[in-house]
Amino acid sequence: MSINIVEVSWKARLKAQFADPNAYSSFMGAFSSTTGAVTLLSMLLSRFIFAKLGWGFAASVTPFMVLATGAVFFSQVLFPGSWAPVAALLGTTPLMLSCLVGAAQNILSKSSKYALFDPCKEMAYIPLDAEQKSKGKAAIDVIGNPLGKSGGSFIQQFLIISLGSLAASTPILCGVLLLVTGSWLYAARTLAPMYEEAVDKMEGEKKS
Repeated sequence: MSINIVEVSWKARLKAQFADPNAYSSFMGAFSSTTGAVTLLSMLLSRFIFAKLGWGFAASVTPFMVLATGAVFFSQVLFPGSWAPVAALLGTTPLMLSCLVGAAQNILSKSSKYALFDPCKEMAYIPLDAEQKSKGKAAIDVIGNPLGKSGGSFIQQFLIISLGSLAASTPILCGVLLLVTGSWLYAARTLAPMYEEAVDKMEGEKKS
């Protein structure tokens, strides 16, 4: 849900910046290539993160990444004048800068999700018994994932219809992003000690 909320606003900025379809296609081609490269690098680094920093840290990376980069992106959308000196220093415009930051946000969020959050989700099932594992997978795959994806779209469509435009909805979408990612980060940090305890218990039972 949180990644989708930022992505829709980012693509609206892209359409404003790249009126020429060829320029838009060129930018998205470079974006896709960069996403693949960063995701591959993230997957290589994920083994080190899990081994040295643990499940709790790995599970917290994605919500923190979405929260931090999403907050920067929305601040550029809501307060473009404040970013004008930075854009001028970099030799670009506030609109183009927001497009680049939005691209970075999308790349970092998705690469950390694929490399860290998705493996963390699967690892969380390991200490569970067969019944808990089956019910957990059903709840997440059948209810959680579709609800998260459709929920973000529903919220955006509702706000656009109610307020008349995506621009008018942006402040509320920013608030929703902060709420969702903050809750996500809190849940990851809360679940970490429970997961570690369950893994220790499972390993102790195997040794005995």
